Parts: sequence; C-alpha cells; structure tokens
Amino acid sequence: MKLLPARTAVLNYMNTVEEADVFQVMSALKSQFGNEKQFREDLFLEHLMSLECNGYLVQTGYDLDENGNLRIRYQINDDGRYAVEKYIAKEFRS
Repeated sequence: MKLLPARTAVLNYMNTVEEADVFQVMSALKSQFGNEKQFREDLFLEHLMSLECNGYLVQTGYDLDENGNLRIRYQINDDGRYAVEKYIAKEFRS
C-alpha cells in the first residue's frame, strides 16, 4: 500500500474536516502510520505547527481535555486547499 509522507497526509486529512487537533489527526491516520516509530504526538504536533507556519493551516482555538492535556485546534485555509489540489495525487484525496 502506498503512503503519503506523514506531513502531507496530515494536510490531506485536514482538507476533509472542519477543524481538528493532534489527537483527532492521529486517530484518523492510525491505520496508515500507527506501526511506525514516527507515529508520536510530539511529531504530529510538529507537523501541524509546521503546516501553520507555512501558511496552510490556521489555529482556531485551544482548550484542555478531560485529562488536562492541551488541545490546539487547526483548520485548513485556502492556500492549504490549493496545495492539496495541486500536489496530492487524486488517488490519495478523500
């Protein structure tokens, strides 16, 4: 099975939802990346923050979950949607 690079897969997933935090992203991508060493919360949060810094996502809010963990929510913007359409093959898009 072909896989997108993790950061690209995160952007592709964000194109399918209104907004998401790192826990939701990881839950959605677990079937693809769950057995890899890179499947860690800190790395996936880094992917989200990097996509934000590159202008593909915007931060929409934050709060604490029931366990006191910080949840930062992100949303794809027009530049992110354009990047998905331009750079991600149709076979990978949801």
